[in-house]
Amino acid sequence: MKKSANSSTPTPGASSTLLAPGRRALMVAVGGAAAVAGLGLAWWRQATPLSASTPTGTPPPEGFWQAEWPTPQGATLPMKSLLGKPLLLNFWATWCPPCVEELPLINDFYLKNKAQGWQVLGLAVDKLQPVQAFLQKSPLDFPVGMAGLAGTELTRSMGNLAGALPFSVVLSADGSVLHRKMGRVTPQELAMWAGLK
Repeated sequence: MKKSANSSTPTPGASSTLLAPGRRALMVAVGGAAAVAGLGLAWWRQATPLSASTPTGTPPPEGFWQAEWPTPQGATLPMKSLLGKPLLLNFWATWCPPCVEELPLINDFYLKNKAQGWQVLGLAVDKLQPVQAFLQKSPLDFPVGMAGLAGTELTRSMGNLAGALPFSVVLSADGSVLHRKMGRVTPQELAMWAGLK
């Protein structure tokens, strides 16, 4: 008895092109595991410090010290006012969980090291209203500038080719780049940076 052409039952020669349900599930699982592994590798690469492969002691991008950033309070923050002392520059956003998680550590770094001349600037790659609401609930002791989308381009020009957040840059008192870090900072890194100037 012959099956019609519209029948869903495979013919004997077609078994190599169709997968049994159990085999299909196995292929989907293997594909999913490969995708997760790829994402994990990409995250790991993004979270590693850039300073290992990027030269330190280099100047920031041209025009960096001439930039001015609006603050969430409506003032203007000129970068040149921060030149002459070591600076931890942190790019963050309210929609970025690792950014929000590291801000208390960075604030603590600032409070512990400002007497030694350290400055911290948080550049929010975000919109004004969410930043204002965030700072209302979780005030920071260091200044915050509104970088918006221009902040993403600035991070790229400073070595963050993926434009990912959070991204931190340590600058010396003479304005040169001492360290770059893509991903959330650790207390150990902050302690090490405190010794740099």
